[in-house]
Amino acid sequence: MVQKRVSWLNDSSVIQQAVHELQEQLSLPQLPQRMECYDISHIQGSNVVGSMVVFQDGKPRTDQYRRFRIKTVEGVDDYASMQEMLRRRFERLSKARKLDAESPSDSWGIVPDLVLIDGGKGHLSAALEVFLQLGLDDVPLASLAKENEWIYVPDSTEPIVLPRHSQSLYLVQRLRDEAHRFAITYHRNLRSKASLKSSIDMVTGIGPKRKRMLLRRFGTIQAIKEADIDDIAAVPGLTRSLAMRLKETL
Repeated sequence: MVQKRVSWLNDSSVIQQAVHELQEQLSLPQLPQRMECYDISHIQGSNVVGSMVVFQDGKPRTDQYRRFRIKTVEGVDDYASMQEMLRRRFERLSKARKLDAESPSDSWGIVPDLVLIDGGKGHLSAALEVFLQLGLDDVPLASLAKENEWIYVPDSTEPIVLPRHSQSLYLVQRLRDEAHRFAITYHRNLRSKASLKSSIDMVTGIGPKRKRMLLRRFGTIQAIKEADIDDIAAVPGLTRSLAMRLKETL
């Protein structure tokens, strides 16, 4: 699988074939050279996060990936979480358009040729509502449903079914999978930090300042578990006795 992915990324002719196929199959007004994909990740509603990944000419632009920590939605509500993320991203584009900026100063002001949402009809409707509110209904929008790998677009009740072995389907799957991977990675990092903070809170003598120093030095609870007592004691503000107490707690 990895070899196939690397081979695909290095084959410019195949990538261009995929991009042209996708334009035709989705009836896009122009080649989807810049594609953005969005995904929401959570476990039982905790640490809800979103991801934005960008493909330019069929290849990842990792420097333009963005992560969103959902702030205004309580509990599990994928639609509302998706709307918050899209609103935070596309309000910037809407403002740039109002300023009539021909050359955007950053990637936030670039109009994507296709916005892909990880989800089905409901996710698409939620996304479209945000686009209409922001006056961005001319930006091509679609969703990719995991169950059947069907694509949904606005103003159509029937899904678009890409040929199973087509390059275009492989392209949108890669885009979706990358958004999912990026969101999951961010979510795991937040969970790890939350777990670390919770465990550290149980140790008498380690307050907010020392906790920050530990987080800065080790990053994860697993790293502290694997560290020597001397390494922990070397963190500014910690003593050997505190380091021993922390190791015992973990």
